[in-house]
Amino acid sequence: MDLVTVLQVLDSTVRLATPLLLACLAGLFSERSGIFDIGLEGKMLAAAFASAAIAAVTGSVWLGLLAGIVASLLMSGIHGLASITFRGNQLISGVAINFLASGLTVLIAQDWFGQGGRTPSLMGGGRFEPITLPFAEALSGVPVLGPVYAELISGHSILVYVAFLMVPLSWFTLFRTRFGLRLRAVGEAPEAVDTAGVSVIGLRYAAVMICGLLCGLAGAYLATGLQAGFVREMTAGRGYIALAALIFAKWRPWYALSACLLFGLLQAVALRYQNIDLGGITIPVQVMDALPYILTVVILAGFVGKAIPPRAGGEPYVKER
Repeated sequence: MDLVTVLQVLDSTVRLATPLLLACLAGLFSERSGIFDIGLEGKMLAAAFASAAIAAVTGSVWLGLLAGIVASLLMSGIHGLASITFRGNQLISGVAINFLASGLTVLIAQDWFGQGGRTPSLMGGGRFEPITLPFAEALSGVPVLGPVYAELISGHSILVYVAFLMVPLSWFTLFRTRFGLRLRAVGEAPEAVDTAGVSVIGLRYAAVMICGLLCGLAGAYLATGLQAGFVREMTAGRGYIALAALIFAKWRPWYALSACLLFGLLQAVALRYQNIDLGGITIPVQVMDALPYILTVVILAGFVGKAIPPRAGGEPYVKER
């Protein structure tokens, strides 16, 4: 395998890992506050449709991005209302959001555009274009480092760079700020936070809204960056893979980056190598396509060591009187 092929696979890895990373960090904030959220898939799907639809109608990818974030925040608001205010079952609320987004996006898309549940293909200003970083062309001739910079680091859309910048930002927010300390404390011992005079409900709503924001970015990237429009069920289980990556990462931002890159690499390999010949045995394309999901099952089966979630996760907080 030559350098060009390796760079192409790694480039695809970065692009495919971006929505997973954003969704994984979204779940990280929510679950660190004690709110389990398996509705990441639905939020991403709603954001993908809203961003693609508005971008197709207005021709502005930025308005599409804003619409995607708003749609995801609305879904997060529903989840927060059900699980925080009304103290409902968080898992059932997340499942309901996934079903709601799955049906509603296709229904509205068909009624709005009449193209079988998809939006028109995005052109020009309706989607995010690759950004060429400074000196990328000038350094492309430098052996090894030049192609790495020009082909792998440069040439991505702005949301890719935002996703990777969110990793250190999330780490700093959670582990180096007062807000992050309180957020983590709410997920472990909400009664202690309440005793200190800090609003448990307010912190959990803040975490859920941050989750909605990041899911909005992930969904918008799917429809306006990775692809050029919305198609039915285009998230293809990425929300669930992001949850598996979150468990794999043991609820830590830097580990989440590694986990998402691993999933992205498996997807990139599956897309590039449809059939792999191993000593006369040909691995069919179906097995390659299933690799990310097989890894998800392996991770959830507990083969990555003991992953302990936040102690108060999944339990509504009832203020003592």
